[in-house]
Parts: sequence; C-alpha cells; structure tokens
Amino acid sequence: MAQHPGTYLEKQIHSQPAELERLRTDPSTREQVHTAAEGLHRVRRIWVVGTGSSQHAAALGAAMLQDAGRSAHAVSSMQFVHNAPIVGPSDGVVIITHTGETAYALAARSLAFGAGLQTFTIARRGIGLNDVVETVEKESAETYTVSYTAALMVFAMIAGKMGAESLTEDALARVPAAVAAAISGPGTEGVPSRARFLAIVGAGPSAITAAEGALKAREAARMLTAGYDAEYFLHGSATPLTTEDHLLALTAADDDGFVEALVRAGAAERIGVTTVAEPSELPALLAQIPLAVRLQMFASRAARERGTDPDTVITGAWADPGLWAIGAP
Repeated sequence: MAQHPGTYLEKQIHSQPAELERLRTDPSTREQVHTAAEGLHRVRRIWVVGTGSSQHAAALGAAMLQDAGRSAHAVSSMQFVHNAPIVGPSDGVVIITHTGETAYALAARSLAFGAGLQTFTIARRGIGLNDVVETVEKESAETYTVSYTAALMVFAMIAGKMGAESLTEDALARVPAAVAAAISGPGTEGVPSRARFLAIVGAGPSAITAAEGALKAREAARMLTAGYDAEYFLHGSATPLTTEDHLLALTAADDDGFVEALVRAGAAERIGVTTVAEPSELPALLAQIPLAVRLQMFASRAARERGTDPDTVITGAWADPGLWAIGAP
C-alpha cells in the first residue's frame, strides 16, 4: 500500500479499510445496527436526512433501504426542516451528521423527535445522543472521508438486516479489501489537477458518487468541478466544455452504456477523458464505497499538486460562526 505523507486527510483516507472492518465486526456497532433495523422495520416510510457529504450518504442510504423493499426518500436537512414533505406519525427518520454539530441536521433531529417519530442518528463516536449508530471518531480534516464511507457501511448493514438481498454479510466482508485496493491503485492518476473545469459523470448510484467526488476535490484542492448524472449532463451541462477541461467518467452501474457514449462524444469534441471502473465485483450500491475512495485519492493528490490545505476547508467569511449557526434548534 502506498505510504501517506502527513495531512490528516491522507491519514483518514488510509484508515478506511481498518475502520470499515471494525464497524462490520464490532459487537457494539452490530447491536446498534440491530436496534435501528428493528425500529425502522415498524415504520411506514423512511426519510433519510443530511447536508453536504451527509446528503450524498443519505441518497445512497435511501437506495439501500429501497433495495430492502422499503419506501425510503433522501432529503436535505434544511428542506426537511422548512419544506418537509407530508410526514405521517407512522414514518421514521434517519439523520446523518458527521460531526453532530450541523445546525439544520440537529434541527431536523429535534423536529422528528418532537413529533414522536421513530428517529435514529448516524454520527461520530462519543456524540452523547440517544438512538445513535456510531461510526468513527470526529475527523481532523474538514474534507470528510472516513465518516462518509463509514455511514455507507452502517446503512448497508441496516438494510441487510432489513432484507436487502444484495447487501449480504459475505458482500459486506469484501468491502474493506476493495477499499484497500482503491487506495493502492485508484485509477485516477491520469486526471489533471489543473484543468479549467473537471466534470465527473456517473449513472444510477454512481451519479451520487460523482457528486461526492466533486465535492471532495472542491474542498481539498479548491478545484472548479461538479458531479453529474449522465442524462442531466447531456442536457446542456456538456455544452460549455472545451479542450481546457476534462471529463472523468465513472463506468460502474452504466447499465445502458450512457456513460460510455458520453466518453465517445467527449473524445470526439477533443475533450480530455478518463474512465474509472470499480473492478471489485461488489453489488452496485456497495461498489460506491471503494469508488468514492478512488475519488478521495484524486482529491488528495490534487491538493498536493495545487498547494492547498485539504484539512482546513472553511476559511474567511465562510467560517463566520453566525453563518454556521443559522437553523440550529
């Protein structure tokens, strides 16, 4: 495995195989997962709530619960608080917060508990809240990585307990090794860190990973980048790209060949293109964990090459405590 230098981001990326294996096998975590699965079994619909990376985890978590045959829907924390869909008394809510400090996530949790809904939180260790499935220690880098993949592992464990046929114990057991392989050879080495704009494109669940990977590159390397669903990308977003830009195509879950067709179109327009596959043969939803790690590795490399600090992301006026307190319960 490649040796990591000294940033917290790199250390946290490299910690993921061991942390995911710990979560999968730890008796305390398994008991928390069992409690959450039992509680969610009793509800009619499940709302999965988060912000930023946690919102991406919410989208994939909802898909995992859908794989278990449940009506599950991902919404942002702010939307849940101010523009929530019609939530009934027999519904359940899962809140994702890496730090346990995000204002609207805490407000959503308070709102759900106040309404008497079955509510669980997926959050860092030692958060000190009730009805929590704990993941990892609070990260030292503001470019969150291990807490993201840990939340996905927890969701997969919950969904597996609830009957998701693809999220078996055997499949979960293969995830840490797939993540280690992604760290050793991410496949993103050809992606330029100084392109004018980097478009990351995927289909199905990989579109969510594209959005998460773009967020990591923005945070860590201050890159101008965005993640797209393949169909959405075609409908206008590809139009302004030039030879100064780059297309990073995630070919996992490309059932219709849409992403591959976009690759051919980009090459015809003389746009630089890199394709990244996930060779682990994991089920499509679980494959998003090592696929996300491949994009984390790119973000870390881009930060080194661009000379940015991937551990301290929110600075200047964006770090105003008053700004971050808006929406708190």
